[in-house]
Amino acid sequence: MTNQSHKSVPSVSVSYAQTGSATKSNELGMRPMQERAYEKRGEQYLLIKSPPASGKSRALMFIALDKLHNQGVRKAIITVPEKSIGSSFADEPLTKFGFYYDWHVEPKWNLCNAPGEEGSKAASVGAFLESDDLTLVCPHATFRNAVEKFGIEAFDDCLIAVDEFHHVSANPENKLGAQLAELIARDKVHIVAMTGSYFRGDAEAVLMPHDEAKFETVTYTYYEQLNGYKWLKTLDIGYYFYSGSYADEILAVLDPSQKTIVHIPSVNSRESTKDKIKEVEHILDELGDWQGTDPTTGFQLVKTEDGRVLRIADLVNDDPSKRDRVSAALKDPAQKNNRDHVDIIIALGMAKEGFDWIWCEHALTVGYRSSLTEIVQIIGRATRDAEGKTRARFTNLIAEPDAAEDAVADAVNDTLKAIAASLLMEQVLAPRFNFTPKNPNNGPVEGYDYGEGGYDPNKCNVGFNEEQGSFQIEIKGLAEPKSKEAERICQEDLNEVITAFVQDKPSIEQGLFNEEVVPEELTQVRMGKIIKDRYPELDEADQEAVRQHAIAALNLTQKAKQIAVGDDKEREQGGSTALIDGVRKYVTDVRELDIDLIDRINPFGEAYAILAKTMSEQSLKQVAAVIAGKKVSMTIEEARELAKRALKFKQERGRLPSITSPDAWEKRMAEGVAYLAKAKAEAANG
Repeated sequence: MTNQSHKSVPSVSVSYAQTGSATKSNELGMRPMQERAYEKRGEQYLLIKSPPASGKSRALMFIALDKLHNQGVRKAIITVPEKSIGSSFADEPLTKFGFYYDWHVEPKWNLCNAPGEEGSKAASVGAFLESDDLTLVCPHATFRNAVEKFGIEAFDDCLIAVDEFHHVSANPENKLGAQLAELIARDKVHIVAMTGSYFRGDAEAVLMPHDEAKFETVTYTYYEQLNGYKWLKTLDIGYYFYSGSYADEILAVLDPSQKTIVHIPSVNSRESTKDKIKEVEHILDELGDWQGTDPTTGFQLVKTEDGRVLRIADLVNDDPSKRDRVSAALKDPAQKNNRDHVDIIIALGMAKEGFDWIWCEHALTVGYRSSLTEIVQIIGRATRDAEGKTRARFTNLIAEPDAAEDAVADAVNDTLKAIAASLLMEQVLAPRFNFTPKNPNNGPVEGYDYGEGGYDPNKCNVGFNEEQGSFQIEIKGLAEPKSKEAERICQEDLNEVITAFVQDKPSIEQGLFNEEVVPEELTQVRMGKIIKDRYPELDEADQEAVRQHAIAALNLTQKAKQIAVGDDKEREQGGSTALIDGVRKYVTDVRELDIDLIDRINPFGEAYAILAKTMSEQSLKQVAAVIAGKKVSMTIEEARELAKRALKFKQERGRLPSITSPDAWEKRMAEGVAYLAKAKAEAANG
């Protein structure tokens, strides 16, 4: 296994403090995230954003029981995207751990287990509404059909809880989204929405802004969760490029001694050989000698070179008799805490959301996954806390672009998307950023540690609150949000903004491969346009405040990563605060942290440095060539944005930007003004 270390560079490695707090319960039997959600149980509309495995299902039980017994709610309906997740809401004797009521669902009202057509299941929802029972669990599809069948009035005074809420979207084509909007407009239901991924993979809004504003949000970050674990300390995320067939190279990244889930490529991807059964056989063959199938579990037994027998669960085989047996063996409650039950799981579409295997140390995914949500869900499979498991990793195996291929442009796209995903994961895993403008009358914020020298009124300070996993950072010249909505976005939604930005193809292409790109074109013009499109209801000053907060969060994470990767030696010795130290070091090293300095950082510079280590030089050149061939000329919209920035420049400096300026950004603004003048003159001359 030694030959692989130089090829698979983690693009991000985050270490946590192992405080053990995330798994401790209070006197009502609640973990910290559940306690935080329960404090808001009186809210009519509640949105819980919390990572996979943080205990959302149980948090909902506590809230639903309180609503049923103390808030005049008559029924609780829980709706989940796929049947298998229904088991998360099975009976729980909560009083045993100190709570006031037990959670119970009559077997006939768990419609995830019910046979029969969707129509008859929808009728069951109607029967439930007429019955004396309090709780029902059903798939999203059943709930949609029931609302169509009985109308939204039938659900008055009920609690509707939507699990995996990112499956909903504000797009009118999304039926569940449209129905929720109607239920909110009628205002006679309580809604608890839960999601583990903070964003949808397609960058569509989950709710319309005016609906979302009605929700009280409970956020529990990945950072808080992982920081509060007892065992898991480090999470590595990286990509690995290969040429030829992935099955031949998989052992370069698949370490058979680690508990691994392998997601083989979807049949439509470039990485797929179009024969999934053969691919699985090939992987088994690479791992060792096949010894047959375990008669009880259906697991494949494979003997490795060093004589160990691996137990491998194949979820790719479509033969129901085989797959159901394997699937049942994986879910066997008696084996939940048995580390030796299974060693490797090979899956295609399964084993993502709501799939629980606490021992998983490595989520290995072949081929790019088009949805960032899916990637977060897959990573969530490896981030469970389990005894003796100190490190977990996610690796994305991607085919290198090949000059001879017609599909070189697709390969480049996949590469860019994989980088976008890893940038986004860095944001999701980082502590929370709170930014404030640097003012002479600022002082230290309570609960924050300002490092060795403490708070210095003459400098921009970085405070860190270990317990909440949040930064308090002062930035000179930072614009503050004025409206409630802009304030909410800066506190809650920076990751959504960053998602839209890193998925913006022109931004990532130019930022990675155009050496002449002026960073401000990305940080001010492109990011500015994304904010404007996304939040048209905000005024210009608020749009600018949101832009500054989002770019500061992205660029400070990138700078911290650069420092942390440089301090690799220290990290190997267990420095658990690499990212926090990186942010602190960067802020102290610059003479003064102001927003102009942050805008002058290329947000993709660090990602390029890592890409250059993981991809062969020839492929890298080729990708650059493909992108160089797409050099984009200025659009009228960009010229207007540049002219607007030029006007601000004039107000500050008393002159317009000069087209001969040695400063690249000043020159670019001047080009924007000139482009606009030329367009106007041409229009006037008809």
